[in-house]
Amino acid sequence: MNLLENIVEGQVLLIDKPLHWTSFQVVNRMRSAIKRKFDLKKIKVGHAGTLDPLATGLLIICTGKFTKKIDEYQGLFKEYTGTFTLGATTPSYDLETEINERFSIEHLTEELIKDTTQQFMGEIDQVPPIFSAIQVDGKRAYDSARKGKDIQLDSRKVTVHEFEITQINLPEIEFRIKCSKGTYIRSIANDFGKAMITGSHLSALRRTKIGEFSVENAMSLEDFLQQIN
Repeated sequence: MNLLENIVEGQVLLIDKPLHWTSFQVVNRMRSAIKRKFDLKKIKVGHAGTLDPLATGLLIICTGKFTKKIDEYQGLFKEYTGTFTLGATTPSYDLETEINERFSIEHLTEELIKDTTQQFMGEIDQVPPIFSAIQVDGKRAYDSARKGKDIQLDSRKVTVHEFEITQINLPEIEFRIKCSKGTYIRSIANDFGKAMITGSHLSALRRTKIGEFSVENAMSLEDFLQQIN
């Protein structure tokens, strides 16, 4: 089917989000391109699950009547691959902020690292990062965190279906995680380090699946814009 055939009436588009773009920026850029192409004053365009600017990978973009399916798609499981860097923490649990503390990794072994993944399987209690979009007193948590304010976020239950260490090259370890909606991989990175009595932060993240939708079937934002222009 031609990409543009049903885009105004309603379509699901799979986009491989580029690094450093927010999910909102991707949606906004696509909406603008669609409006210009079809000379529209407005059109509904939305995404089914945010990715952080420092993450790449699958975004489900819904247009027109398919925006009604966003909640349904958001509820699907997610799969991620990426890298934890052990021996150091950051306030944001990723590379958005500078390293604030360093720890020894001399005691770490392949067996310990792989065994520790079992502590994060199934339903777990997770505290989201303070550098997140969660609303606290009517404000985004990351806005308050960036101003140095002390923020307390409540824990929430999430489910980790699969957690696999795919490569170990200390201080970096590569992983694959399949999890429920609302799971923060950054929090898993931070908590994973604590569980091994060291530090850890997320240094790379890519979303590979949302339900049965795969990034292998996604197009780049650049390709979409070229096709619609």
